Amino acid sequence: MKIIRGLKNLKPQSGSVVTIGNFDGVHKGHKKIILRLTAKAKEKNLPSVLISFAPTPQQFFGNEQALLSSFKEKYHFLSNLGVDIHLIIHFNQAFSQLTAQDFVQAILCKQLGMQHCLIGDDFHFGKNRQGDFSLLQDLAKTNNFTVENTRSILYKNRRISSSNIRLSLKQGDMATASAMLGREFSIFGTIVHGLKNGRTIGFPTINIPIKRKISPVHGIFSVTVELGGITYQGVCSVGNRPVINGTETLLEVFLFDFNQQVYGLDAKITFKHKIRDERNFDDFTALKKQIELDVQDTKRFFNAL
Repeated sequence: MKIIRGLKNLKPQSGSVVTIGNFDGVHKGHKKIILRLTAKAKEKNLPSVLISFAPTPQQFFGNEQALLSSFKEKYHFLSNLGVDIHLIIHFNQAFSQLTAQDFVQAILCKQLGMQHCLIGDDFHFGKNRQGDFSLLQDLAKTNNFTVENTRSILYKNRRISSSNIRLSLKQGDMATASAMLGREFSIFGTIVHGLKNGRTIGFPTINIPIKRKISPVHGIFSVTVELGGITYQGVCSVGNRPVINGTETLLEVFLFDFNQQVYGLDAKITFKHKIRDERNFDDFTALKKQIELDVQDTKRFFNAL
């Protein structure tokens, strides 16, 4: 998959099949759109182009959200689905004032040579979010392209969406989040040095940067960790570590039966079950007692599988 960062780096295309959106998490609804995108592109013998924005419009207008996937994770998911080009448009003040009609004609038609467009049924674009499927239908008549509306997928009468997945993760409902994602929720990252407080109480941890301003998960979890081709079980804490008055959200995992130096290695943490919310403790002795209980809970969880 080719990544194009910014319209200034986009060379005019003679033709393309396009979809637009943030695609955070690349969930089952997104996959439906993307698989249709790549199939239509092959049918027309054209490149498939997925357009997203950085920052997202929500971030630009001050509505920061927890991200289900980092950029690296999204790249991995999109590449595996066969997208040819990922165009990342820099969302700034000037771009936010671009009307929906100008966006379609100046960028989608003139620069990308769009012949077919696929969008989700809730998609809006352009200044003041005035563009929608109906506008695309009208513009298609005079700009030589076709447009296709991909309907939402439901899970237990709830629309599969990034916002509903965020809500499920916040509530600790890992089963619903997994069903909507089409896979278990996981975080990829490189193991870094931490403060090493855990080893002083007998629970050394591996530490992985969240790579998000806001984490979609928060609390104590039973997890598996894929590391060096081997899968381990453990207890994961995602939080601010109030016992040391921490402010930064960190991800730490205590792995069972593990004693290796793994700094700099990549790991995949898969969230299986939420044990409890993060809470404060008077001292490290009280924290150690709680971690012992968390370990027991996690071992019971895995033994019951």
